[in-house]
Amino acid sequence: MRIISGKLKGRSINFIKNFTTRPLKDLVKENIFNILNHSNLIKVKIEHSYILDLYSGTGSFGIECISRGGKKVKFIEQDNVALNILKENLNRLKIINQSLVINGKIENILNQNQKQKYNIFFLDPPFSDKDFIKNLNLIKINKIYKDNHIVIIHRDKKTEDELDHLISTVLVKQYGRSKIIFGVFN
Repeated sequence: MRIISGKLKGRSINFIKNFTTRPLKDLVKENIFNILNHSNLIKVKIEHSYILDLYSGTGSFGIECISRGGKKVKFIEQDNVALNILKENLNRLKIINQSLVINGKIENILNQNQKQKYNIFFLDPPFSDKDFIKNLNLIKINKIYKDNHIVIIHRDKKTEDELDHLISTVLVKQYGRSKIIFGVFN
């Protein structure tokens, strides 16, 4: 796994080789960033943005954001093995000062008093997980999003999630088994 662009371009990212964690494929990640950078439908730019990377795993998405000029990334991960690799990646790449790593259940963290508002939300839950919808709702209820924001959700292409009451879908793209949903809170 590698960093595609920016100041860390070409550097490698360690990842977990097991069946419980599904790393974001480089092709899918590259397409997400191409859309963020070039689509007229999306008004958020990565540079100087605050990013909330939920279900962050080993940090592939958030690290790419930092490499491309993101201001700060808050990584939230519950799995201790993934969390340790995430911390190793951030330390090895010397970007720990642009990061905040939190270990715990996402809903518990989102229910805490959040002062920071974010421009970019990335959710990459396990494909079988439906609790991410509750987490989206918590983000909306707690209003931790800036006026100019984008929500990016990685799902299995066959998954049918009821999101209309939370976000207005801007764009949906499919890459192999993956479906990427871009939306804004309505």
